[in-house]
Amino acid sequence: MNNYFIILASGQSKRFNSKKQKQYNIYKNKPLFKHSIDKAVKSKLFKKIILVINNKSLIKEKFNKNILIIKGGKERSDSSLIALKYIKNFKPKNVLIHDAARPNFTIKLLKKLLNSLKHNKAVIPIINSKDTIKYKIKNHFFNLNRKNVLLTQTPQAFDFKDIYNLSIKNNKNITDEAALYIEKNLNIKFIKGENFNQKITFKEDLKNNKTFYGIGFDIHRLEKGRKLFLGGIKIPFHSGLKGHSDGDVIIHSIIDSFLGAMRKKDIGTFFPDNKNKYKNIRSTKILQPIIQILNKKNLYINNIDINLICEEPKVSKHREKIILSLSNLLNIDKELINLKGKTVEKLGLIGKEKAIACEVICSISE
Repeated sequence: MNNYFIILASGQSKRFNSKKQKQYNIYKNKPLFKHSIDKAVKSKLFKKIILVINNKSLIKEKFNKNILIIKGGKERSDSSLIALKYIKNFKPKNVLIHDAARPNFTIKLLKKLLNSLKHNKAVIPIINSKDTIKYKIKNHFFNLNRKNVLLTQTPQAFDFKDIYNLSIKNNKNITDEAALYIEKNLNIKFIKGENFNQKITFKEDLKNNKTFYGIGFDIHRLEKGRKLFLGGIKIPFHSGLKGHSDGDVIIHSIIDSFLGAMRKKDIGTFFPDNKNKYKNIRSTKILQPIIQILNKKNLYINNIDINLICEEPKVSKHREKIILSLSNLLNIDKELINLKGKTVEKLGLIGKEKAIACEVICSISE
């Protein structure tokens, strides 16, 4: 396996109309560029994955050693050449070049490209246009037969030596590598692309499909001598929450909100409190199978809003740690989680510091 995957994410996003550049915007609960990284990693088809960006300081996440981050150039073609020069020393056989603005390609497409590359030097995915196309030359318009209009997509697959030599000699600004082959009248193998592998160009393109909402609620008594767990972390306090599990009301409420959004009853259906195997279990462990259901159904989290209802401990002291813990547990960006502290003005069990409650509203999309 001597395949390399280049992800171009160094664009200026001039048409995106946002303070934050397109590639760093959140799409399906993670930055746009990360979808391409995750799929390339999951495919296990590549020796190295190269992310080309314009500002390395904007990448906060630590990636494994097979994911390399380099600085790109002014134009897309500049960034592509920089990446090709960078991987030359690794002596790659094949390279796939991909635009980070296309997050919805499949691993199946990656396999098709590499398989076709065994007998070709350039393999390009295409789809037919669904629109009627007009072509303008000065003040004259021409009708084009849409059956003959081919829309190229990325990833595009190449024999490394071939694309490297063409790129080195190129002095034009190109919008994809297929253009180098077409200009030289070189052979290209076109394969069927994917209709949902659309490029995100405008802010409106980030809109979600079907969205569902769920509400979760939980309350547990406080008991001295027990450890207090909230949001998956241990909180220093004189008492802990009494329950069949560790009593983590935040995670329990999150689980119920997810189950509600998926129309799957409640937490007790999945984890009954009369089963000994769940006795004193950490709530982080019972969260995992619920996340697996979300992933299996290709559902992603848009946001979570949490109200932690207690007199003590003060939420403000632990907010950032709890949010970071939930971000890691749910594998979503911290920006998608909001945690608020609410008191009950000394009323009832909660007001007397004998219980802690939590309510959560979540939004998930297909």
